[in-house]
Amino acid sequence: VQLQASGGGLVQAGGSLRLSCTASGTIFSSRAWNWHRQAPGKQRELVALITSGGSTDYADSVKGRFTISRDNTPNKVYLQMNSLKPEDTAVYYCHHPVRGYWGQGTQVTVSS
Repeated sequence: VQLQASGGGLVQAGGSLRLSCTASGTIFSSRAWNWHRQAPGKQRELVALITSGGSTDYADSVKGRFTISRDNTPNKVYLQMNSLKPEDTAVYYCHHPVRGYWGQGTQVTVSS
């Protein structure tokens, strides 16, 4: 099973990025997903989650700016990031909380 995260890059403050994560090698029965991030020298933190039922929750630092979503494919999840700030700079990881799989991470760098 592999989780492939993509969509990271370098963006100026105030810009937007859309991250995607696609799982291959299995079909998940649970559609719950998390996005985490880890900045240099800091612990990995939960940024956003979506439950199997479609409920979402966000870290206070990204509320109103980030949106987690998925399409009808059970193996794909997205993170739309708007109004990016330099403090959003981190490696972003997708995570399937039921099966415990992690993506390889995608770097997001926000310049001031």
